[in-house]
Amino acid sequence: MKKITFFFLMLTFIVGGVVAQNADNKWAIGLGPGIDYNLEKEESNILADFYISRYLSPSFDLMLDNRVSWWEDGVDMNTALLNLRYKLSNGYIFKENSAIQPYLFGGVGYMWDNNANGVNFDGGLGFKVPVSEKVALFVAGSYVSGIDGERLMPGQGLVSVNDDRFQVTSIIEFALGKAKDSDGDGVPDKKDECPDTPPGVQVDEKGCPLDRDGDGVPDYKDDCPDEPGLAKFNGCPDRDGDGIPDKDDECPDVPGLAKFKGCPDTDGDGVPDHKDKCPDTPKGCPVDADGCPLDSDGDGVIDCEDDCPTVAGPASNKGCPDWQSLTIPAIYFDLNKAVLKEEGKAELDKLADQLMASKEFELVISGHTCSVGTEEYNMGLSEKRAQAVVKYLLSKGVNNAYVGSNNYGETKPAVDNDTRAHRKMNRRAEFDVAKIRK
Repeated sequence: MKKITFFFLMLTFIVGGVVAQNADNKWAIGLGPGIDYNLEKEESNILADFYISRYLSPSFDLMLDNRVSWWEDGVDMNTALLNLRYKLSNGYIFKENSAIQPYLFGGVGYMWDNNANGVNFDGGLGFKVPVSEKVALFVAGSYVSGIDGERLMPGQGLVSVNDDRFQVTSIIEFALGKAKDSDGDGVPDKKDECPDTPPGVQVDEKGCPLDRDGDGVPDYKDDCPDEPGLAKFNGCPDRDGDGIPDKDDECPDVPGLAKFKGCPDTDGDGVPDHKDKCPDTPKGCPVDADGCPLDSDGDGVIDCEDDCPTVAGPASNKGCPDWQSLTIPAIYFDLNKAVLKEEGKAELDKLADQLMASKEFELVISGHTCSVGTEEYNMGLSEKRAQAVVKYLLSKGVNNAYVGSNNYGETKPAVDNDTRAHRKMNRRAEFDVAKIRK
């Protein structure tokens, strides 16, 4: 008996790497020693039990069981039984992973003994004790219905006998094959809560992909695996909630715009705040590379507030020159002439630039002569001189809708016509800025 027990203990260590029978490993074998008690003889002897088991469902196994008992003078009984095992730890009565798992069993078989053979049956109660995922131990007690026969007994001749028995067995059961692991992650399907994990992905004890930061995005899909984030950003955070993940956001703590890599542009001038030296620029103002408003004429009035952005003027006049206080030099002509001289053209060029910088103006040009000649002739000559100036300004692009002329002949001399020098000063065209509208 000790040898048999030692044999089964050694076998336990040898097959310890085999996974116990379950839904993934449907075939199992069991073997072990036991005690056979002959109810008629009221005697017991040793028993060896071996079976093959097939998993059917969480509630049932089918067993092909062979039991052999013998006396000192040889085999006393050999019976083969087809038993159905009903497992009470099926998830309905007791939990499937209970520490001690009771079951009922019973079936029909065929028995041989020294004198007879025939059909018999058995039934009993057992307990399964999972040692680990690799090994399970069974202890069972059963009643075995024997067969009637005759046996030659010393000094008695043929005697009618019956082989009804009560048997107790202790079994080691282990599965045949390997636990099914569909996704190959090392966690068998029965315990794998994520059975479709892609190949090569690290998993936890439940077979699910690792998620170090616990944000619900597994590490293999997480671009920021050590910092909790959002699924829509592949596991990366967006602290300022501007729709740009922090890893791509140059200003991760302030909401901003995608075109500026997550940085804001408070004044909307096209230069993000962190690069804007003038972050309060009025809306719509053109700016330079530093985000500061342009001041094309350098008069201290920014272009978007300057009515004359290309001509310097005081802020009090919205950046335009103060035309009322502007002194425009007279344009002088030669005697009896209405042709512009070069120095006159130079003065008119300057005036044209100033006039075109203003949005609206009303300019009146007055022509004058000296006293040489008749009054009627001088009136016509003064008109020609005023028109010469007007035509030149028009040729420079000055809008003629705002330019007019007057001719005064010799009636408004600048000085007396008493000397040649004085008469030269009277041959002129003068300017009157009647109205300027910015």
